[in-house]
Amino acid sequence: MTVESGMRVEADVDNAMEQVVDLLRGRQAAVLTGAGLSTDSGIPDYRGEGSQPRTPMTFQMFVGDERTRKRYWAGSHLGWQRFNSVTPNAGHEALVALEAAGHINGVITQNVDGLHTEAGSRRVVELHGAMDTVVCLACGQAFGRESVAERLEAANPVLSTPESIRLAPDGDADVGEIDDFVIPDCTVCGGMLKPNVVFFGEFVPTETFAEAAALVAAADALIVAGSSLTVNSGIRLVEQARRAGKPIVVINRGATKGDGRAVVKIDAGTSEVLAELAERLGGNADSGGDGLS
Repeated sequence: MTVESGMRVEADVDNAMEQVVDLLRGRQAAVLTGAGLSTDSGIPDYRGEGSQPRTPMTFQMFVGDERTRKRYWAGSHLGWQRFNSVTPNAGHEALVALEAAGHINGVITQNVDGLHTEAGSRRVVELHGAMDTVVCLACGQAFGRESVAERLEAANPVLSTPESIRLAPDGDADVGEIDDFVIPDCTVCGGMLKPNVVFFGEFVPTETFAEAAALVAAADALIVAGSSLTVNSGIRLVEQARRAGKPIVVINRGATKGDGRAVVKIDAGTSEVLAELAERLGGNADSGGDGLS
């Protein structure tokens, strides 16, 4: 069964939830998540209501200017200390339950926080990488973030965590003076190290996007949760689902670029909606029940 786009349901959240439950009954969905899912874990959204204006680091800036690179690493370290302390929220846990029950075939995430894996999701495609690893741009050697953090602190004894850090979705943070900051290099070849995340100006690795596209292709529907779909990789997956005639559900506070392609749009908190959806669907994908509580 295919569904035409442009049939978005304008209804209150409860009625919209009923629409989604009816839509997903007997289907298995792929899920695409964005920063809006992690806000309840204490990680702010770039573009959500009340978010601070910021200019994200680009790949060209990172590799092209040592001072910029120092500022990034100083801020990234401080931000990562906070970033590394957050825990999954009810939305992450709901997706684990939905996967275990067979209602979803996996999670594609634009987030770099690793919270889906920490929560227990089994199949996770991290479109933009993860903050817990660091790679050498010269030889490709990968390092655990903990080991690089230890080297950063050893080389920069004045580095300490301020009581209040303005955390960003990519694990960065605002810092002050960095002239004397020392950046660690690759212990294998002496090359430039970079957190294993996709910066603005970089492309999602081909194999990673292919894995995400395969999840969408194998699913009967697509749920977008907590993403404004501003980044090209996300909207490409939504367009893939639309062209295949698969129903699309968008859950996000505020407008997204996918609203016009959605069969149902729920303008509400992502974690609350996913938790409610897991509760209403319940059981397992083949139970044949009505899925409502």
